[in-house]
Amino acid sequence: MKTLQIGNIKLKNNLVLAPISGMTDTTFRSLVKEFGCSLVCSGLISSEALIRNHPKTFELLKYEESEHPLAIQIFGSNPSVLAEAAKIIEFKGADIVDINMGCSIKKVLKTHSGSFLLKNLNKAKTIFQKVVDSVSIPVTIKIRAGWDKISINAIEIAKMAEDSGISAVTIHGRTANQGFEEKSDWKIIKDVKEHLHIPVIGNGDVKSPMDADKMVEETRCDGIMIGREALGNPWIFSDILYYRETGKIPLPPSGKERCEIILKHLLRLIKSKGEKRAIKEMRKHIFWYTKGLPHASKFRAKINRIEEEEILKGEIERYFSEILNE
Repeated sequence: MKTLQIGNIKLKNNLVLAPISGMTDTTFRSLVKEFGCSLVCSGLISSEALIRNHPKTFELLKYEESEHPLAIQIFGSNPSVLAEAAKIIEFKGADIVDINMGCSIKKVLKTHSGSFLLKNLNKAKTIFQKVVDSVSIPVTIKIRAGWDKISINAIEIAKMAEDSGISAVTIHGRTANQGFEEKSDWKIIKDVKEHLHIPVIGNGDVKSPMDADKMVEETRCDGIMIGREALGNPWIFSDILYYRETGKIPLPPSGKERCEIILKHLLRLIKSKGEKRAIKEMRKHIFWYTKGLPHASKFRAKINRIEEEEILKGEIERYFSEILNE
């Protein structure tokens, strides 16, 4: 079994759930833990909002004990504010603080945060040092290859992070300008790994158990982070572990299994956030759970108008019953 150690946190395997805003909340994280994911991470959280005690931001710190070890990810551009936010995260019981330097959405970039920091190495270094000095738990970073193809600087940033006391680096093999377009360049992950002594976690284009093995073989990375491919597909973690153990490609989940997990996810979400909000949020998860299935668009259009738990559960069960009969 491939294991991974980040600072003083020893993980049972090297599979990590990527932070995805609005998706990797406590309900989804606890679910993927049951499928064998070793380390889960929150969606990115504003450090500014956190130190200002914003109620909705503090709600993002909510977690279940079963989620440990747990990383909480923050973004921001003010080193002192990020350090204070890290202290709050440690106080709240997280095992790891992760600094986001990979997000390239406009909302984050306009605050000079996320992947914008790839263009300001002096500030990035100050952030690393201040955050590391502010907490006793491990601090990690998530970066991209660089800002664009003519400014690939992942090695320089990663080495600077290691020298500043950062405990692990996750590297996504695309630039900020690429977003999620084009293929992830795993050679960049390999190059970063060759220059560091701390763990390197590879991210980008792992869509199957075979991809996971291929990434480790090609890059020698210590860990594998999976994001979008886990949405609606928590089985990917157990599939990778099964493939490692047996060398066999696992069968896809049956319609019955898929239905059971969706209902389980829904009930947990309702318990966590209440019926009205949970049903609204569950719609985006159902999109991913049913992607590529027969008559999925018609089913999603129907459930997007439902606001009651029992009616929604009935429609989910009816849909999967129909496609199983087909």
